[in-house]
Amino acid sequence: MIFENDKTIYDKAIINRINRLQGQINGALKMIEEGKGCREVVMQLSAAKNALNRTMNIIVSENLVQCVKDTMDNPDEDTDALVKEAVELLNKSR
Repeated sequence: MIFENDKTIYDKAIINRINRLQGQINGALKMIEEGKGCREVVMQLSAAKNALNRTMNIIVSENLVQCVKDTMDNPDEDTDALVKEAVELLNKSR
């Protein structure tokens, strides 16, 4: 697997996204503990789910860009396999 041993460097923006996700999940938990209505809880969880999907897509796409750059430096790499694996990762995230 091409992405298995990658050396992705996660920037501050990704870390911030994950921290916001934690806040959203903690907020949903607090809402449940406080007995908030179904609609409010589901809306909070839906926002967290969408943010998680966007975060995963950003991570995969940034990794793909880096892998393609690396492939350009090393023409022996299989670019087609790289792209197929990235698409599979994106599909799994849905």
